[in-house]
Amino acid sequence: MRLPLSKRHAALALVATLALAGGCADTPSSKSSGVLVNGRPVDTGSSEHQKILEAGAAYDDPQLLAYVNSVGQRLVRASDTPDDPFTFTVIDSPDINAFAMPGGFIYVNRGLLAYLDNEAELAGVLSHEIGHITANHSARQRAASITNQVVATTAAILTGSGELADASNMYGTELVRGYGREHELEADGLGAKYMHTAGYDPDALLEVIGVLKDQEQYQRVKAKSSGRSVASYHGLYATHPRNDQRLQTVIRTAGDLGTGGSREDPELPGDFRRHVEGLVWGPSVKSARADNRYYHNKLGFSFEYPPGWTVQASSQAIVASAPDGMASLNLSIRRRDQASTPRQVLEAGATGNLGGGAELDQAGLKGYTAVATNSGASSRVGVLDYGSLTYLFDGRGDNFSATDPQLLAMIQSFRPMHPKERQSGNGYRVHYIQVPSGATMASLAASVRIPDAEAQLRLLNGLYPRGEPRTGDWIKMIK
Repeated sequence: MRLPLSKRHAALALVATLALAGGCADTPSSKSSGVLVNGRPVDTGSSEHQKILEAGAAYDDPQLLAYVNSVGQRLVRASDTPDDPFTFTVIDSPDINAFAMPGGFIYVNRGLLAYLDNEAELAGVLSHEIGHITANHSARQRAASITNQVVATTAAILTGSGELADASNMYGTELVRGYGREHELEADGLGAKYMHTAGYDPDALLEVIGVLKDQEQYQRVKAKSSGRSVASYHGLYATHPRNDQRLQTVIRTAGDLGTGGSREDPELPGDFRRHVEGLVWGPSVKSARADNRYYHNKLGFSFEYPPGWTVQASSQAIVASAPDGMASLNLSIRRRDQASTPRQVLEAGATGNLGGGAELDQAGLKGYTAVATNSGASSRVGVLDYGSLTYLFDGRGDNFSATDPQLLAMIQSFRPMHPKERQSGNGYRVHYIQVPSGATMASLAASVRIPDAEAQLRLLNGLYPRGEPRTGDWIKMIK
């Protein structure tokens, strides 16, 4: 579901405030999933999570979300509460942060993902946040206080009262002071244990701290000239040395654990790079787009939906729903089988009898659609090939005969995005290249049109402040 630009700005402002206020906001165990108000449990995390989704603050990339969720769930299974529900969400914010809310809701900003080098570092970020939740660090009254402050700050943002930066800094400072070093170290120790059990190298946590400290060092240099204060990912890391022996001991103790978990590295070669390729860098990409159309930035497709309908993307599917909930169209994606036609794919996967079949040929895309009938219930199914992927549609309605024209129209409206729809203004994305012979960071940065390009490329690739790439290495560029 697309939102007016003003509402989207407010949504991202809310998330920025949550990130600053929560930073590494300690939350109650997901077993209790909420806070106590007047002696009664209140699921604050769930309600705040719903606000974030409704505001459209989640990053629009179901494949990336599915990847982050798979890493997170692997760590949850290795944690002290393997049966508790956890929800992982990527936030469309350039801030370098991650945070958690009551009930096992964990968020990582796309801004942080861009600066990580591999899946083990992503696991380090997620496991640390999981550790705060499983350790039940925050008193319930404290969690209630955090939620009240978030709500108050959100109200100020949405009404335009006060300045966002001042409000965010105020709450961020107040909340960070409330969390002690002991809790941070405990979360690191738990996170390292979960990583070890899940098959990741716990030392990746130290690499993440290096990424954050590089950012802090860079911000300190920038802040010195402007007179501003230096923001940090966690209150702990603001004063936490990179080579702190106590932290290293806490993390590396996990490596001395037994082999209770799988010791096979779960990371697939190139998998992290594949999912980060094309990630938006910097401010969200904005485009002038039509109402009642859904746009997928990374995969480059769009389809129209009826007025009043809403569209939600998850790691499993994209679902368009009627306002009364009586009809919906489910869109799922899989790799294309070059040896099969869309009709063959549909006939092989459909449940029930097919009727009214028709070829689809729209905007250069080939496909097939039909009505599937099974046990007296009908659904509108369709298959379209686009690039290396196959898009599968399944539309249903309580009154199918009345709804089917709308479902068919949505399938027939599916097309590649036009160039003018992809982005406008100063939109940048992360792209990987192999370092050519003789290249330096200075020569590579000469083609990147962003402020402080050389320093930014060093930060992105773990080479800050003076490192140089090696010929043939894969490095991240901004284009």
